[in-house]
Amino acid sequence: MGIDTCGDKDTKTPISKIEGSDFFTREIDKALMEGRIDFAVHSAKDLPDITRDGLTVAAVTESVDPRDALVSKYNLRLNELPLRATIGTSSRRRQEGLRKYRSDFRIIDIRGNIGKRLQELYVNDHLQAIIIAVAGLLRLKLAHKITQKVPLDILAPHPLQGRLALVAGKDNKKLVKLLSTIDSRESVRV
Repeated sequence: MGIDTCGDKDTKTPISKIEGSDFFTREIDKALMEGRIDFAVHSAKDLPDITRDGLTVAAVTESVDPRDALVSKYNLRLNELPLRATIGTSSRRRQEGLRKYRSDFRIIDIRGNIGKRLQELYVNDHLQAIIIAVAGLLRLKLAHKITQKVPLDILAPHPLQGRLALVAGKDNKKLVKLLSTIDSRESVRV
């Protein structure tokens, strides 16, 4: 059963207006609250700032790889991209890091799942490259698409990038306990 979220459907609202909200988790958490699913798996960086009443983040996994990946149409690394190259990303953090690295880059908003973003790269004549989380490409067996794992001094990752969050009903103590066995957090649970 697939569940489309607001984040899947709405690719126009700027990320800066939805950060910290349940934009990417709302429909999945609703299915969890209604008992249609047993637990939810979210990209940890997409979690809302406030967990919905009745739910708990039972576990956050270790990061597969926290770095960002450059996927370049012509297999060019960041330093090899032509003057005024156009790069797609919607993350403000990534946009600022790219502009600091090279002020000539033209950065455009690009959203959607990884498949949609890769497709946009290959059909848009004006787009030379996109930035995607390495972890997402690895999980989808698309590591071969990575042109360059961007050095951390160029693009500092979101603290939860590459991690998954497992969310369950607070009252389902048995499931929460089971899921918590893979929890990598050292602090008190959210």
